[in-house]
Amino acid sequence: MRRVGNLYERIADPENLRLAFWKASRGKRDRAEVRQYASHLDENLARLREDLLREAVSVGAYRFFTIRDPKERVICAAPFPERVLHHAVMNVCEPVLERYAIPDSYACRKGKGLHAAIRRAQAFARRFPWYLKLDVARYFDSVDHEVLLGLLGTRFKDRRLLRLFRTFVGTYETTPGKGLPIGNLISQHCANLYLGPLDHWVKETLRVRGYVRYMDDFVLWGEDRATLRGHQVAIEAYLRSRLRLTLKADVQLNRSTRGLPFLGYRVFPGQVRLGSRARRRFARRLAGYEGRWERGDWSEEELQRHVEPLLAYVRFADTAGFRRAVVGRVSVVP
Repeated sequence: MRRVGNLYERIADPENLRLAFWKASRGKRDRAEVRQYASHLDENLARLREDLLREAVSVGAYRFFTIRDPKERVICAAPFPERVLHHAVMNVCEPVLERYAIPDSYACRKGKGLHAAIRRAQAFARRFPWYLKLDVARYFDSVDHEVLLGLLGTRFKDRRLLRLFRTFVGTYETTPGKGLPIGNLISQHCANLYLGPLDHWVKETLRVRGYVRYMDDFVLWGEDRATLRGHQVAIEAYLRSRLRLTLKADVQLNRSTRGLPFLGYRVFPGQVRLGSRARRRFARRLAGYEGRWERGDWSEEELQRHVEPLLAYVRFADTAGFRRAVVGRVSVVP
């Protein structure tokens, strides 16, 4: 695949920056930092363009906070001006990364997403009797900066753009030379790209027909247990040598009829159920949302806006009875 150049000027183009502001502010126009930025929009976008052209953008002033959903993660929230910059970069670079991605990679891609990944997983569960589920240990913390920058260099040849990526990558480390911040648009796309070589190797070298990846969670399907165990050994060696990553210890190799735990669901050939952790999380969040509404923290409209995606997640599975049982304990109506 040929590398793409002459993108930096397109990133700094005034119309692209305006589009980036619109994307970054979508659903957040009532926030103080967004209102403040919008009140001097032309001036702020002109300054961003100038900083880009001078290669003097300011990045990395993250606000850190911890979530536990279900496992503990440190989120790095960039200030709003930097989020505009992230969108400006990805408006131009995302199509290049998209051309490299295989069809069965589902995270951070238009027209893909979590539910599409589950539907594809169920289709493979119907075709193959065995599955092997793997994921990467401490994935975002383990991404190697030089390996990532090398992968970006195979997709892009614009030197100013590559220097900008190096600046972004250098804003965060968990150990020297490793780590990407969670909660950052460019990080999400870089993390997805990082496992792109694995995708191509699994499909083109191992010749695995049934394969789905959603960020660092991936599943292989096959005709027998021994073949999949051999793929596991080969993948472990590939990740270590090529990408400097290791797999989590809890590898799952089982029959498709037993159900695949994947992305909060349990996928069977003829049914999709909600996983036990996801059930508990749904009930806890729904009760918490109702509490905010009852205390007056949220209006009814705000409550509905938060509840709808929560319900959409559980409606995707066969959960009618569970939803009625949980919703019956609170006042929110699905």
